Amino acid sequence: MAGRVECRLLGPVEVVVDGVAAPLGGAKPRVLLAALLLEHGRVVPTDRLIDVIWPEDPPDTARAVIQTYVKTLRQSLARHGVTDLIVTSPPGYLARVPAGALDLVEFERLLARGRAAGSADDTAAVLRSALALWRGPALAGVGASLLAGEAARLEELRLAATEELVSADLAAGRYEVALPEVTALLRRFPTHEGLRARHMTALHRLGRRSEALASFREARAALAEELGLDPGPELTAAHEAVLRGDPDPSPRAGSERTPVPAPRPPVPTQLPLVPADFTGRSREIAALVRELAPRDGSWSPPIRVLSGKGGSGKSALAARVATELAAAFPDGQLHAELRGMTDAPADPAEVLSRFLKALGCAPDAIPETLDERVETYRRLVADRTVLVVLDDAASSRQVLPLVPGGGRCAVLVTSRDRLAGLPGASRVELEVLGDDEAVELLTRIVGPARADAEPQAVADIVERCGRMPLAIRVAGARLTTRQRWPLQLLADRLADERRRLDELSVADLEVRASFRLSYRSLAPDERRTLGRLGFLGVPEFAPWVVAWLLDVDTRAAENVIERLVDAHLVDFSRVDDQGFMRYRLHDLVRIHGREEAESAEPEADLVAAVARVLGGWLSVVDQVAGVSPPEEMQWPRTAVPAPVSPLVVTDPQTWFDTEQPAIVVGVERGAALALYDLVRRFAATRLGPSLFGVDRFEARERINAAALEATRRAGDRRGEAMMLTELGQLRYLQDEFPESLRLHTEALAVFRELDDPACEAVVLAGLGTTCREAGRLAEALEHLDAARALVRRLGDRSGMAYVARLSGSVRLERGEPDRAWDDLVEALAAYREVGSLRGEALVLRTIGLYHRAVGAYLDSVAVCAEAAGVFRGLGDRLMESYAVRSLVKAEARLGREVEDPRLQWCLSVCRSMGDRWGEAATLRTIGEVHLARGRLAEAETALLAAVALWDELRVPLWRARTERDLASVHRARGDLARADELAGRVAEVFRAHGVRA
Repeated sequence: MAGRVECRLLGPVEVVVDGVAAPLGGAKPRVLLAALLLEHGRVVPTDRLIDVIWPEDPPDTARAVIQTYVKTLRQSLARHGVTDLIVTSPPGYLARVPAGALDLVEFERLLARGRAAGSADDTAAVLRSALALWRGPALAGVGASLLAGEAARLEELRLAATEELVSADLAAGRYEVALPEVTALLRRFPTHEGLRARHMTALHRLGRRSEALASFREARAALAEELGLDPGPELTAAHEAVLRGDPDPSPRAGSERTPVPAPRPPVPTQLPLVPADFTGRSREIAALVRELAPRDGSWSPPIRVLSGKGGSGKSALAARVATELAAAFPDGQLHAELRGMTDAPADPAEVLSRFLKALGCAPDAIPETLDERVETYRRLVADRTVLVVLDDAASSRQVLPLVPGGGRCAVLVTSRDRLAGLPGASRVELEVLGDDEAVELLTRIVGPARADAEPQAVADIVERCGRMPLAIRVAGARLTTRQRWPLQLLADRLADERRRLDELSVADLEVRASFRLSYRSLAPDERRTLGRLGFLGVPEFAPWVVAWLLDVDTRAAENVIERLVDAHLVDFSRVDDQGFMRYRLHDLVRIHGREEAESAEPEADLVAAVARVLGGWLSVVDQVAGVSPPEEMQWPRTAVPAPVSPLVVTDPQTWFDTEQPAIVVGVERGAALALYDLVRRFAATRLGPSLFGVDRFEARERINAAALEATRRAGDRRGEAMMLTELGQLRYLQDEFPESLRLHTEALAVFRELDDPACEAVVLAGLGTTCREAGRLAEALEHLDAARALVRRLGDRSGMAYVARLSGSVRLERGEPDRAWDDLVEALAAYREVGSLRGEALVLRTIGLYHRAVGAYLDSVAVCAEAAGVFRGLGDRLMESYAVRSLVKAEARLGREVEDPRLQWCLSVCRSMGDRWGEAATLRTIGEVHLARGRLAEAETALLAAVALWDELRVPLWRARTERDLASVHRARGDLARADELAGRVAEVFRAHGVRA
């Protein structure tokens, strides 16, 4: 830095270089600079600066605005030669101040030196120098900000220094010097008894006894009028000294009297006990101990809020951290139970009364009003190192009066609320225990011998307790009072959700009671939300689910969700890939929510709420189908109107990926609640791989099982046949062709009996698809031709496109390229007419196969590449891999050196999505590529792997095609006998299936 730099806080906030003040801009840049100077040498996080500058409602651009303020300040200071005062240091900024450049540090240094001086004359001289640094009210010009509290603290320090200066002048006999100083201060602080006593002493020593007595009367009147108090001991003693005519009521510096040391104020030690079984939380303990430890030069106490749901162990952790910190706070540790979740939360005035008594304040000296108690409390601890622990806070308003003013104090708060309105607080969100910590806690309670004997039961118990400390303690307490119980007995009892909370109760410990405290504090819409979410039972949800449950718009749903998040009853889960917020309920909170809903709301209202959710999801499906119609045969149905219009889905693949777990649980819940029609409609929805495709077998299995059972309970034969068809489609996707054919055949008989041609066409198309994949091409054409006749009669253009594409692929396999081409042209036109982009891409890929079959390899490459691009845009990785495989195969037929990594990618996609047919087809293509390059060993390995999969799938036609390639391998090796043997076997299979060689 150039020149002499002075950083000033004791008056207007300034930076002066060689006597010239650098422009600092408006109030907010000055607040920022003041905050950095007050913490000089330490990093102030940007989040803290935002709180300081905007205590309420910071703008969305707050971080960018702070960067602008910093840049402007740096530029202004640089013009005066100051280049490194403000330093960027993640996660914020720090002020690097040269030694002796900050007036506040100099003031505190001189104040300490004056207090340690050996004589009244020396004390007065040093204190006068310290007070000369003041140029006006501390931090003037910063406006309304969180620094107001620090400004008040500095003014208190200035007053204390002035009072001590007056005392030193009086002790030195300089009454005429002390009198004007104390008179000026009394105009500002007429009820300050210490100043008034010194004023009376100065007047009395100057021989102005009547004025001294008048000063006392003036003080007594002011105290009575403004505070309702009588003069205290110090002022009364000064008055009596004047009345007695005491020649020297105040000690002189250098006198022979031995000073009487002031009594040491009491040191409160109020910390609660740490639970004997306290376990884990080492990371949180280390961070809190580090952040709350006293720091020299700090201008405000650090405040940490431990927030979390009931039973998460907040109070135990606070006690553990406070015990660890106790030695660092030698002036005392205060603790208050604020009863935030009870019907009678603690009154801050009541808590302050207890704090003041613990700090040595006589009961009759405790002020009456809350504001006066706050003032007295903060004055008492201003120069002390005190830890304050506030347990179970209800609100920021309850906590704020209990925050001390001293910078060497610290505050640790626990609350089920996040206390977002508590200025200057940093928050620690307490989650449930980790797996190892949860097991360790239960082991400590029941004993290592029992836990080690049944490790699986221990794991089951902690999991069914949701790894919540309170629940684990209750479970452990039950087991310790039932020594003969096997641990597995309790684990099995906890498996039943309907009685789980009943099991988690022992003596005065009860998980349900803990949750009920939180539940009772909720507003009606919050209770309804929590209860209906529990009744629905989904593992994760987005705001639109709550909107449907409550029958409100999404904005209102988001508001109630956020309030429940603040209350730690709903947990924020993540932001999904589309940028939407996702939330979840802890299992025990969900179970309790369901209990409350079932006792508070009519069953019909709850069932209607679940129906709205299923209807909402169906409306999204209808929107997706409207934007991009599916390529599959569809069941006849009417669109479900959305109770609340959901988001317009622009990326259905990603949306369904994310929503799938909730949809599955929701459909199962709907089936249990006899919402048969909605469940059947949902299970019958077809959107290709975008919804419950080949990579979602488990989800589709669960939905189909729930729907099939629902239709059977309802006696809905048509619905049951639809579900049998859907189950057959699932078995087809799982490459279980015989079972798929059986289910489709059973459904077909029902639809023919019911004379339902539309549904019959869907089943016939499914039979054709399965027969094609199984290599039964003649049967496939028989079913597909029958389906084509029905959809043509019904005027179903989407169905026509689907059947024509499948027919074209079968005719291509049978060696009928001309008829195949006609089918594919018709399919392409129909898909384009109905607007199905995925259907169009499927036809393009099959056209690529046609071009390859007739030797038009360049056309095949081009069309397959086009199809792959469309699938990629749709997010359909599986069909993209099919198109890429066909593309590579066409390139190989052209004699090109094809890239093996593309085929390896295709193979990995098929394996990851459980598509064994695609895996076998890709292995065959890899073998063909190796064969073309003369790598016979590699070719044989890949081809034999493909044959093994074809055998698993029981599809002899595709096995025969692969064995034909193996015959080529043997022929290339010169093993003509083996090659001819395979070729003969292949020819027999081809003849039996009526396909091209």
